[in-house]
Amino acid sequence: MYWILLIVIGGVIGWLASIVMRTDAQQGLILNIVVGIVGSFIGNYLLGPLFPGSGSIASWPPSIGALVAAFVGAVVLLLLLNLINRGRAR
Repeated sequence: MYWILLIVIGGVIGWLASIVMRTDAQQGLILNIVVGIVGSFIGNYLLGPLFPGSGSIASWPPSIGALVAAFVGAVVLLLLLNLINRGRAR
């Protein structure tokens, strides 16, 4: 059950972050899931102390703090990836 929640919620968080960062057309389902899960770890590491009760996005029911931290972490991850890719030739 943990893995299913992690994949589904991570995919939704990654998809929403890709819409905000305007990279949705470049990403597929797998990359959205990866961005959401890695963004969750980044967000909970950076913003975990600010949101009480934040934990894993795969806990049921997921806390609002964990979801917000995961979304912010996913946006930060996409921002860093865009900065890295901007220097490369296309």
